[in-house]
Amino acid sequence: MKKGLKVFLTAAIVLSAVACSTTSDEETKNKDTKEKVVETKEDTSVPKEYRNALHKAENYSKMMHMSKQRIYDQLASEYGEKFDAEAAQYAIDNIKGDYLEAALKSAKNYQETMSMSKDAIYDQLTSEYGEKFTAEEAQYAIDNLDE
Repeated sequence: MKKGLKVFLTAAIVLSAVACSTTSDEETKNKDTKEKVVETKEDTSVPKEYRNALHKAENYSKMMHMSKQRIYDQLASEYGEKFDAEAAQYAIDNIKGDYLEAALKSAKNYQETMSMSKDAIYDQLTSEYGEKFTAEEAQYAIDNLDE
């Protein structure tokens, strides 16, 4: 009788564990599905080309810490993304980038990898041939660099 009870309890515990993990897996799948639906919901009143330009702009901002002007130039360049000027401008007008933070990250990169002085970094950040940050963004970066 004791052996039968042990088998029964063990089976009950195993089934309980399986049921819990199945429920958890299903809940996770449902949650993932809901999140994907939210993530993929797009404003279809905006042309696809404009949405694509905005998506590219967000990637440049987050991954490469580019200035607003450099992102626009990259989007509209015949050597870059080749979006028309209107799509590129839509992206710039609608991106939610933190350009002060982007300038600081770019400045830190110059400081650490190229051992540049603060004056040289400022010039590079604001140069029309360089990063094309505004004077305010570049000064913020210089003011917040490590000594």
